[in-house]
Amino acid sequence: MSPLTAAKATFALNAGECVRRLFFVIFAPDSQQESSPLSGRKSTQATVRICGASSQIAFDLERTAGSQLPANDDKPDAPRPERRKAKRNIGALPAHLPRVERVIEPASTLCPCCTGQMHRIGEESSEALDRVPAWLRVLRTIRPKYACRSCEGPIVQAPAPARLVEGGMATTALIAHIAAAKYAWQSTLYRQTQILAGQGVVVDRQTLARWMGSAAWLVRGLYDLQLKTMHGFERLFCDETPMPVLDPGRGRTRICQFWAHATDDRAWKGPAPPAVAYVFAGGRGKKEIVAQLAGFEGVLQVDGYAAYASLAGDAMMSGQIQLAYCLVHARRNFVRVHKTTNSPFAAEVIERIAAVYAIEERIRGLDAGERRATRQAETKPLMEALRARLIAVKDGISRRSTLIKAIDYMLERWQGLTTFLDDGRLEPDTNTVERSIRPIAIGKKNSLFSGDEGGGETWAILASLLNTAKLNGLDPEAYLVDVLDRMVSGATKTNQLHELLAWNWKAAREAEKRAVA
Repeated sequence: MSPLTAAKATFALNAGECVRRLFFVIFAPDSQQESSPLSGRKSTQATVRICGASSQIAFDLERTAGSQLPANDDKPDAPRPERRKAKRNIGALPAHLPRVERVIEPASTLCPCCTGQMHRIGEESSEALDRVPAWLRVLRTIRPKYACRSCEGPIVQAPAPARLVEGGMATTALIAHIAAAKYAWQSTLYRQTQILAGQGVVVDRQTLARWMGSAAWLVRGLYDLQLKTMHGFERLFCDETPMPVLDPGRGRTRICQFWAHATDDRAWKGPAPPAVAYVFAGGRGKKEIVAQLAGFEGVLQVDGYAAYASLAGDAMMSGQIQLAYCLVHARRNFVRVHKTTNSPFAAEVIERIAAVYAIEERIRGLDAGERRATRQAETKPLMEALRARLIAVKDGISRRSTLIKAIDYMLERWQGLTTFLDDGRLEPDTNTVERSIRPIAIGKKNSLFSGDEGGGETWAILASLLNTAKLNGLDPEAYLVDVLDRMVSGATKTNQLHELLAWNWKAAREAEKRAVA
């Protein structure tokens, strides 16, 4: 039967049959649907079109021709996979927040029948998240002077407290707030001057920038200690992103770089805490990364940028650094090919890598030994089969094809891409550092550029401390306020700076809470 004849026969069906078939096409079982390799979602090829008064219904007759249509209440042969429940807060309010009660009494507590006094027999209560608007105040410090009336002794007066900006108009709390807003939450200094002006305080951007420079100068030692501590671990993530910097006299910006160094062993309960340290540099070459990693020995997890390969092959660094490449970067090349050419082989590679990540999802949180054993037993055969397919397909593809570039990228870095199979402490990708460098990307998009190299250094120092606090589940503003107060007052000495590292600071606060409880 030709498609035209089949269509005419369809229109001859009674209304109930048409509706039933239409329902089947729209809600077809999973077995009759196709899955997208990019999103993993089900999609049907059936097309439904209802056109006004003519009530034309067109759908794929080839899909339903010659098959027995199930009734509406029939269950499909293949069960639908359960969708993962979205993690949403639909009303659970944090227990640690203070509760403020307001009691709403009736207009009258006299009985409407006999006018007698009514008695309270119960209550209904509800909770809602509230916010007290931030408000500025002037902190006036008074230091009384005392003298003896009986003699001519010396005058006694408390010493003036140290201040971050001597003779300035801002407390450490205000400076920490501005720093957190800019470097943790990406609100530009220009926006903050407008917010302050809305509260009746007029401060220009240059003043705020000088405050930020003073804060960065004070905590520079803590920043250096954090970077050194991170380089003391045997595994390190690294990535870089460009940063435009004003170039006076040329009427334009020049491109400098933010390098991000990150650690995080939570996936296997290892010793390295979640931390990120940004390093501002004038360029993106080998000399910059060599200078930054001079004291590091271990596995460096990176993308395919050539400077890293040059670093590992450098005679001065020989044997100190082993490269582990990012499987996600290799996958992205095939995703681009699939989107532009709809290549079946690219889709196959994407699905094979998805199988690897399904195993990674299952072993996350296990110790390094268990992770390695599972990878050797399950992931290694998958990767070996993938490599064999890449080699087999490569020989029959034109050298001008975009697919061959994706294949070459993966095969040329195969040893680094599979390093994680032999070490349960490693991750298969550099997502850890890419997530950590995102605040820098958003911040530079908002700010457009850094005013000068000093501004870039300030950005790197404060953003490192604040974003590390965020990674450890801390309020970055509260953390920075305490750090600045301790360092300005001298309560924390230079040889005690390790106490102010975000993960140590958090552990100390938790110990204090347990002691009080």
